[in-house]
Amino acid sequence: MSYSLRTVSFYIFLSLLMTITSVAAFAKEKNIKGWEVGSEYNDLYNPKERDNIKGDIIKFVTVTPLKGMVPGTALILDEGGGDKVLVHLCPESYASPRETGLRKGEWVKIKGAWADIGDETVFIASKVKKDNEFSFKVRLTSDGTPFWTMPPEQLAKELASD
Repeated sequence: MSYSLRTVSFYIFLSLLMTITSVAAFAKEKNIKGWEVGSEYNDLYNPKERDNIKGDIIKFVTVTPLKGMVPGTALILDEGGGDKVLVHLCPESYASPRETGLRKGEWVKIKGAWADIGDETVFIASKVKKDNEFSFKVRLTSDGTPFWTMPPEQLAKELASD
């Protein structure tokens, strides 16, 4: 499948616009209690245990992984064969389901790490890719640094890279 230069330029422009909007919105409200670097929850992301999963997005849900945390955005992924996975994305103040650019029914590939929270095993995402043109990034894959904790300049740089 080939894309015209005009189509590619449009997607690049749209991505930059979404990045600028996300950075501006995030700068306004940084309500990430419990999702910070060094928090009990963040320490559950083990970059040495990175994995990839793929499947269809069944729906988005709101999660509060640990007591005292602000709510977060998550999705339920159908890996096929009846296997469903709860995937934690980010605090709601960083991105709501609509702001992720992802939609129910889309097939996605997700990079991240498995974590046990209480008696539940969840997948903590670092990057969700839905096609060759779009990905929703929330953590550095290498060390798990959450994007919502980065200064705006670093965040813009990370969001612009692939």
